[in-house]
Parts: sequence; structure tokens; C-alpha cells
Amino acid sequence: MAGASTVLEDGSLLSRLDRALLPIEKFLALLSGLAAFSLMFLAVWSVTGRKFFAAPLPGYVDIIESLMPLIAIMGVSYVQREGGHIRMDILVGALHGRVLWFLEFVSILLIMVLMFGLIWGSWSHFDRSFDCARPLCSRDSTMDLSIPIWPSKLVVPVAFSVLMLRLSLQAVAYGRALVLGLERPVAVPLVQSVEEQARAEAGQLEGAD
Repeated sequence: MAGASTVLEDGSLLSRLDRALLPIEKFLALLSGLAAFSLMFLAVWSVTGRKFFAAPLPGYVDIIESLMPLIAIMGVSYVQREGGHIRMDILVGALHGRVLWFLEFVSILLIMVLMFGLIWGSWSHFDRSFDCARPLCSRDSTMDLSIPIWPSKLVVPVAFSVLMLRLSLQAVAYGRALVLGLERPVAVPLVQSVEEQARAEAGQLEGAD
């Protein structure tokens, strides 16, 4: 989403579960960031080796293939928690109260249906490549370095399963807000207006001083 968001907390069970899941999401997002950083480092290594020593990094494409799921998938649940995925802010920002919570609840349920299919399919994809009767428990590997592919395939269902837990919490939170008519529910990202976003950024700058 384009604007900033905030997730409220309180002493309820829902909020405690939200805070308990957050460290796992942050750790996965950290792994994603480290993978992206290592990819940039390896790119410099490969280009420098090719340019000055006529010796690029062996198996560079294989390494990229292995790291790509970490970069693309691991942080998806943390971004969902913070409300950072692309969405129609113009429409969402114009809605309030039970209408907003209803649409959010329905959208979360639809995403959960999609994620269930993706978890099922990605796990089957991993299972086809995992076989401990073979060397390195792998039925397939990369072409140059023969890196087992199953660890990269396992990343996808693991990351999507964490996302499913996040979506389950958000579905409960939106459903609770819909039933009780809450204005500012916990455990879900609340969209900030332009004015609220500006005040929050100004407060961060003042805190830095």
C-alpha cells in the first residue's frame, strides 16, 4: 500500500498472538534481506573477477536460483502484518466502519483460499525433489554446481504457512471488528491519512534529533 500503517496492541489474546508471531516474521524478513545483500556481494565478486582476472564466480546463476526464493518469499508475512502489500488505497481510504471491516474480512478469506492452494502445490513440488535415498536427499540439482534444489523449494511452503497464520489472525481481528463495530481493531494494519502519516514522520525526525 502507498501510505503508512500502524498495528495497535492491547492485552487481549489476539494481540498477544500477534506479538508472538511478529518475531518469527521479522526473522524471516531478516533472512530475506541477508539473501539480497549476499546476492549483491556475489554480483560484485563475479563482475570484478570477470573484468580484472578473467575468472567470474563459478556457478553464479546456480547461486541466484538458490537464493531467489529467500529474497522473494521469506518476508511476505511481515509485509502483510505491516500492511505493505499493494492495494487500492483510494477505495480503502474512503471506507469506514463495518463496511470496511467486511470488505477486509472477505479479502482475507479469499487470500487464504489462494494461499491454501499455493501451500499444497509448493509442498508437493518440494516433495517431488526430496528423497533421502539419494545423495544429499535430492532428486534434482542445479546444472553447474549441482546444488540440491529441495532446500529452495522448501522455503516456499514454509513462508506461505507463516503467512497463513498471519492471515488467520487478521481474519479473526476483522471479523471481531465487524461484529463488535470497533473503530480501531488490534492486530491489523490501520491505514493512515496523509495528515497522520506526515505527523508520524515529523515525530520520527524530532525523535532523531
